[in-house]
Amino acid sequence: MLWVKAFHIIFVVSWYAGLLYLPRLFVYHADCQDEVGDERFKVMERKLFAITTIGLVGSAVFGFWLLGAYAWAAWSTNWWLQTKLGLIVLLFAYHIWLGFVVAQFREGQNKRGHKFYRLMNEVPALILIAVVILVVVKP
Repeated sequence: MLWVKAFHIIFVVSWYAGLLYLPRLFVYHADCQDEVGDERFKVMERKLFAITTIGLVGSAVFGFWLLGAYAWAAWSTNWWLQTKLGLIVLLFAYHIWLGFVVAQFREGQNKRGHKFYRLMNEVPALILIAVVILVVVKP
């Protein structure tokens, strides 16, 4: 089971790298004024979103494996686990939203400025803090 945990952590780190960096690309893309830069950002965003999605899938596979092996019986008695899983659902929704934003930029339909994306860049960081505290401290 330690191998499952190790791979879960590896995929979570990969997923999080994209969750944290993709909105930062949106910040710079929203300010981009030239066509060459615009095209470069589109390629970077598309590729990073694909890699991030692989991280999400791996995280989910190994996370469900861990839930089945360790925690499913504890689901009803451990509020920290329920809260953690709720936050993971929010991260999943955030990931889907990132995909929509990638598509908006690709189609030249972005209507938001860099300040919005700077703010949205903080969402996964705040969730990360909460999840780590829930998993480690189990308050």
